[in-house]
Amino acid sequence: MRLDKYLKVSRLIKRRTIANEACDAGRVLINGKVAKASADVKVGDVIEINFGNKAVKAEVTKILETTRKDEAAELFRYL
Repeated sequence: MRLDKYLKVSRLIKRRTIANEACDAGRVLINGKVAKASADVKVGDVIEINFGNKAVKAEVTKILETTRKDEAAELFRYL
């Protein structure tokens, strides 16, 4: 699955356009490397998102095309 879509479906970022902009600005890392919005996300990848002075680090545990809000937290695990 594309990184920008995964960020939206997992609700780590609310909108796909904002996920795209964060990737373009180099604020999203997959396994320690700067990632483009089109990068593939696999189970076990570690995603790090930097917003100003706040950083979020999460491990991908599951990949689904769509999910409900209450099930979105099952797609990743905070590190």
